[in-house]
Amino acid sequence: MRPSRFTIWILVAWAVFVGTYALVALLVRPGPHLTAFGDIAQCVVPLFANAGLLLSAGSPNWRRNAFWMLLALGCTLWMIGQLWWTYFEVYLHQPVPNPFAGDIIMFLHVVPMIGALALKPHQKQADANLRFGHLDFVLLLSWWVYLYFFMVIPWQYIHPNPTIYLGSYIELSRLENFVLLGGLAYFYFRTKGSWRTVYAHLFGAAALYALSSQAANMAIEHNKYYTGSLYDVPLVASFVWFGIAGILARRICPEEGAGAEEESEETTGRRRGKEGKLQARLAMAAVVSLPIFAFWSVAGSDADPTMRQFRLYVTLGAIVPLTLLVFLRQHLVDTDRVRLLHASQDSFDNLKRLQSQFVQAEKLASLGQLAAGAAHEINNPLTAIMGYSELLIDDPQMAEKPRSLVTKIRDQARRTKTLVDHLLTFARQVPPERSLIDVNTLVSSAASLRKLDLRGKNIRIELKAESSLPTVRGDPSQLVQVFFNLISNAVDALDEAGGGVLTVKTQRERGNVVILFTDTGRGIKEPDLVFDPFYTTKPVGKGTGLGLSVCYGLVKEHGGQISCYNQPEGGATFRIELPAVLPALPIREVVGTLSSTSKTAS
Repeated sequence: MRPSRFTIWILVAWAVFVGTYALVALLVRPGPHLTAFGDIAQCVVPLFANAGLLLSAGSPNWRRNAFWMLLALGCTLWMIGQLWWTYFEVYLHQPVPNPFAGDIIMFLHVVPMIGALALKPHQKQADANLRFGHLDFVLLLSWWVYLYFFMVIPWQYIHPNPTIYLGSYIELSRLENFVLLGGLAYFYFRTKGSWRTVYAHLFGAAALYALSSQAANMAIEHNKYYTGSLYDVPLVASFVWFGIAGILARRICPEEGAGAEEESEETTGRRRGKEGKLQARLAMAAVVSLPIFAFWSVAGSDADPTMRQFRLYVTLGAIVPLTLLVFLRQHLVDTDRVRLLHASQDSFDNLKRLQSQFVQAEKLASLGQLAAGAAHEINNPLTAIMGYSELLIDDPQMAEKPRSLVTKIRDQARRTKTLVDHLLTFARQVPPERSLIDVNTLVSSAASLRKLDLRGKNIRIELKAESSLPTVRGDPSQLVQVFFNLISNAVDALDEAGGGVLTVKTQRERGNVVILFTDTGRGIKEPDLVFDPFYTTKPVGKGTGLGLSVCYGLVKEHGGQISCYNQPEGGATFRIELPAVLPALPIREVVGTLSSTSKTAS
């Protein structure tokens, strides 16, 4: 991929900047002018690095954003230390004190960069909790601050010794840079594609900074360093390289990370588990290391008692916050695991309910097929009975008493055929088909089906239908299912209460057809939840909790509304509103639909 013109101009500008700095370091003699030039240049160059790094911090992936922002924070900390250094040399025109109080800021600027590596921006783990990243960074920062106070500060304030102080500072800085370089090298070999290129550039910039920093510190130790010297050229170039790495990452890295696109969910899960274990072990190692340092300062160190006592106090003071951070992190991890466990348990329970519902649906489908087949077989003898009954009734030679008996046989056969037709309508699996329908007829059909098993029970279903009810457009089978489910639920509630009355009322309100199902039972405990999937108050094995949610969906598909509430005098009411069809359509269509529906329900 060829670099853009903007990238080329940036690279050229920064190359000119570094080259100019090297040329000035070679040509200008040490003095106030060179010192001012070197200090100001070293304060400005981290701004260039931050500009390049923060260009990549605008992605939707928080890991990537936090990674580049932590790298920029490291450069900012170094710039703050450099500003303090510049204050002495340029503003006060004084040599920088040795030991220098701002050394801790320059030392800690590597810590955010080490913390950035723990985020692993090349992986797609957007669901990870950001709180863990904050705690891990605070824990890491606290541990490195403790090391600085344990190894360096005693030679600055307890027993001031510039030589030992500088040596301890160099050794600890070397360890810090080694950890950063080791992490970058590890990710370089663990990644592929664009992120491997980015890690290579970051490793080069960090390695160049580590070498220049160590060289400058050694030059300070031997009194050979001065600001603006050639020792600062690789230092300036390292910050330029950090900025180039940020610009390059913005151009070549995909939005969600290169490595994540090639990983399966199982691999990502295993990697996430390993990451959590590694961070937990590092946190525990940081806490466990404190007693080891305390034991060494008391029993293994040959320093004087004041030095050992100071280190012991520092260790005891660090144990409290570090331990609290570890416990807080573990508490958050446990809370997150409990939440995931509950979510998994809920998903498992819902899966079991769904499986039971599928089994029940299969049973109902088989039962519907059986009922449909039996109904067809029953219809044949019923048709014969009705036909022979008509012939006998029309026979003029039959006496009046036998004719009356035959008439009753014919009426009972017709009633039986009506019930069989209702079963066929309810069990028939047909695609949804919208037509103009009479709600009164469908309500009557659903009530007739539910009345079949009410014999011997103290339950009564009353129909109060408005005669001049307008038609609605919908699927008859679906609406019959809705009405049947609501009537069945009300009958079950009345059965638990020992009996009662279910009143089904149809009426017209403005431009809607309203159907009310009111029972005299005990009411509903949680009316706001009855339409939620898997919500049921019935005993285990008697309800799946999907009936009312299905009714809710079917009514919504018809452009209607369904709600429920408890009556002040007791009992519950389910209210369905369906949009009415104005009588502007051809009468033939409405009458034909009504005739067909009435013929089925009669």
